[in-house]
Amino acid sequence: MALEGIKAKMQQIRIQADEATAKVDELTAKVKTLEQENLAKEQEITSLTHKNSTHEADIEKLETANKDLKEQVDRFGNSGSQNEALQRRLQILEEEAEEADKNIRETNDKLRQTDVKAGHYERKVQALESARDQWEEKYEEMSKKYAQVKKELEEFQLEIGNI
Repeated sequence: MALEGIKAKMQQIRIQADEATAKVDELTAKVKTLEQENLAKEQEITSLTHKNSTHEADIEKLETANKDLKEQVDRFGNSGSQNEALQRRLQILEEEAEEADKNIRETNDKLRQTDVKAGHYERKVQALESARDQWEEKYEEMSKKYAQVKKELEEFQLEIGNI
């Protein structure tokens, strides 16, 4: 009768240990997936940062060209067709500068959004790692309990065998 109870207890502990192992495996897979997503987001941040610096350099070039053209316009005064051509070029450069500025704002917005997402994924990874650690502790406790019950069963069987 007591032997049946011990066997049932051992079976229950085995089931709990198997469930804990499955949960640890599942959480480990989730952590791995989130770490990969986090790496992809970090790469996207790096790419957007580079794109942002490229756009800033383009804006500086356009602003310099714009300044040069304004100086040329001032130098030449109202010299007819040349002045009109410079005015058109100046307008085109100003439009390009506005477009580059718009691209920088969009890139900065994307960078901020990606940074927020990366932070979110980092917090998620930390939470999953914490849960995994708790499951691993529970698994270790169950393994110890299993070993203890197994030892008690063996001792019990020895006592019964000696009787």
